[in-house]
Amino acid sequence: MTLLERDLQLAALGEYVADARRGEGRLVLVSGEAGIGKSALLEELERRIVDARWSWGACDGLFTPRPLGPLLDIARELGGPLHHAVQTDCPREDIFQALLAEIEGGARPSILVFEDVHWADEATLDLLRFVARRIRRAPVLLLVTYRDDEIPSGHPLRSCLSQITSERSTRRLDLPRLTPAAVGILAAGSGLEPDALHHLTGGNPYFLTEVLRGSGGTGLPASARDAVLGRIDGLSRVARKTLEAAALLGTRVDPTLLDQLVAPSEEAVDELMDAGLLVPEGNGLRFRHEISRLAVEETIAPHRSAPLHGRILSLLRQDENADDARLAHHSEGAADAAAVLTHATLAARRSSALGAHREAAVQYERALRWAGARDARTVALLDDALSDEYGLLDRWDEAAEARESALDLWREAGDPIREADSLRLLSRCFWRLCRGSEAEAAAQAGLELVEPHGPSEELARALAAAAGRRMVNGDLAEALELADRAAALADDLGLLDVVSDALNTRACTLYSSGREWIDPLREALATALAGNVQEAVGRAYANLYALANASLDFAEGDSAYVEGMAYCESHDLGTYINCLSAERVTALEFTGRWDEALELSLDRMAIPNLSPVNRLTTFFTLGRIGARRGDPDVWDHLDAGLRGAKSLEEPQYTIPARLARVEAHWLAGDVDAAVDEALQAAAMGDRVDPFMQGQLAVWLVRLGQEPWARDVSEPFATQLRGDVGASVLAWETIGCPYDAALALVDAPDESSWLEALPRLDALGATATADLLRRRLREVGARVPAGVRATTRSHPCGLTRREQEVLELVADGLTNLEVADRLFISAKTVDHHVSAVLGKLGVTNRREAGLEAARLGLVEHGERVPTT
Repeated sequence: MTLLERDLQLAALGEYVADARRGEGRLVLVSGEAGIGKSALLEELERRIVDARWSWGACDGLFTPRPLGPLLDIARELGGPLHHAVQTDCPREDIFQALLAEIEGGARPSILVFEDVHWADEATLDLLRFVARRIRRAPVLLLVTYRDDEIPSGHPLRSCLSQITSERSTRRLDLPRLTPAAVGILAAGSGLEPDALHHLTGGNPYFLTEVLRGSGGTGLPASARDAVLGRIDGLSRVARKTLEAAALLGTRVDPTLLDQLVAPSEEAVDELMDAGLLVPEGNGLRFRHEISRLAVEETIAPHRSAPLHGRILSLLRQDENADDARLAHHSEGAADAAAVLTHATLAARRSSALGAHREAAVQYERALRWAGARDARTVALLDDALSDEYGLLDRWDEAAEARESALDLWREAGDPIREADSLRLLSRCFWRLCRGSEAEAAAQAGLELVEPHGPSEELARALAAAAGRRMVNGDLAEALELADRAAALADDLGLLDVVSDALNTRACTLYSSGREWIDPLREALATALAGNVQEAVGRAYANLYALANASLDFAEGDSAYVEGMAYCESHDLGTYINCLSAERVTALEFTGRWDEALELSLDRMAIPNLSPVNRLTTFFTLGRIGARRGDPDVWDHLDAGLRGAKSLEEPQYTIPARLARVEAHWLAGDVDAAVDEALQAAAMGDRVDPFMQGQLAVWLVRLGQEPWARDVSEPFATQLRGDVGASVLAWETIGCPYDAALALVDAPDESSWLEALPRLDALGATATADLLRRRLREVGARVPAGVRATTRSHPCGLTRREQEVLELVADGLTNLEVADRLFISAKTVDHHVSAVLGKLGVTNRREAGLEAARLGLVEHGERVPTT
């Protein structure tokens, strides 16, 4: 098919090639729906740019993604050190560096193509992040294609795209559908009505081609699939047999394998190419589109597909470097249980080692489906491994289910040591699910079961787990004793992950008791990094960030956050990505960046499978900021936060949940309810860290209650002494504008209250400012009108993100399209659109577009939506 209406895109790509020739590397994201012509566009570019070194790799939708699948294709093509690295199970950092060395050192510019990354594994997405940060000064053009209609909220590609697009070297290229005029040109001579053809196909080039090929003058087929099937029906028996074998081999067809599988005649292959089902690619063949391959595969009856999968498996096994993910797929297709168990387990381990934990979980799930009546030990090991992967992905309900299954099997196998270890790990699952009493019981039962058997790896881990449980419950002396025992035993056994975990718990315990904590925590991080213990690294970064923020050292915290997120994202540590994000929300709130805190909070709440414990602090922030801004839905967040905290049964969560409610009641004028909540928090105040004790003490005094009996940390101690000026200066120096304003609110004089008002207005703390204005009126003072900071910076009071949303809404985009464009969740877009409508004083999106155009907030308003 002639390539129509792609001149602008080809011109842009030509400019990016020129940039690469000058040593200014580019990563170009080429997006569009399935069948829009992404591959055709890049193939046309390759025909035009013949003096570059082209390398193609693709993610395959046929089976669970191979870790680094596109890179394996490219390495096989390029050979040399890169091919050696991927074939010898090198650490992935070495593999990434080998690719970089390969593409930076050529005499000609390198053009790499990564196709269909909506199917990519996590390791491939990490590779894209790695390259995006490093190609700006290299003669490289990296072209990445993906289907923008197949990345829902929570898809790992969304996070990857969000980071990649922030790099200076990244460019985006969106492919639109064909216009009716282009469809008319392509349909000329077909006898089909162009308008009806455009209506049917929507201007999708692939669908259009299939319809034109399959119509045969008999009218329009109902779908592209029907068009493909119509052509299959006209094939000879030999050609159809060849096509079925090719469909099971994948989108790209190895001619050697195909020949070994069915020995097709040249005539049969020519027949398939003449029908437009297969096209040549290098020395091989490929389906013209994955949609065509899927349509063929769906027609193959099980009694024919299983023997074919078995023969493919047998042929692939003859290659000692065959990929286990591919072997596992064909093993399952052949219903070969023993082969599935072998290859799925090996594929899972390799995926996990490369940081592709989603793919590892899928492979362990596959292995368990075919484990059948294997012995209890074999199945228990698979359940344990699957639970580990689920935990790293923050899928704790599933992790608990798999761990409970393993626990039952270890009991059946009569192995008390492994039973104890499963109890320890089950305790972690329960904690993540806010099932506090069950977490405590499981950890204690595991320790009691393993301790009589003497020193062992399992005992060291049980001691470390028990230390963590004592720490979060405020039993600090016992926590330190258990952590030190765990560290000593783990050191003797060479268990770096346990040493790191014990040091981590020791640091948290020291912090809670008001002692120096940062050196032990840095040692925990260094130990985990030295041992390449990913989970321990994640926990160390998460706690380093949390404790730095709680110590009001936001500079130290920011450093931990940046380093920690980079590490956790590059190793697919979903749980600790979520932990760091949760703490980020809190840090943004305390430092007065409330709009950012709310946006990140809403994005977090849209994450599928986000564990209950990782939601708690976000509920608190939504509740606190919502109360300060007069959000009518604030109690939904506050009630959810308290329910989770009470279920977890830990003071470190229960007290913040209570204090958030204290503030909401106080702002609403219900002092009695605020006092009740504060006293309930005070009942467990001796079991938390100095920061929380300071917060609690200040609120008790603010509510007219007796001050906290114990010493508290600064700046709370200064605030309790009534030194208003010193308190305000301290909070300002730290970078906490709302706390500085509250210090003025707590002062006894009108001048301090008047000074607090513009500070509260600047934050958008309307409810707090209203409370203060009522107080001023009660004493007969002149009350200035409120002026929001956003109003001074934007004529309608829109935040930066709200303005971005408004521009896209005015341009006719739906909420889902806005979410895709900005790489945020649709739920977050809903929130922003509601805020925009309210601030513009309109009732629907069309009115918003028109009003924005009238006020000059957007460049044009003619494409406003009609609904």
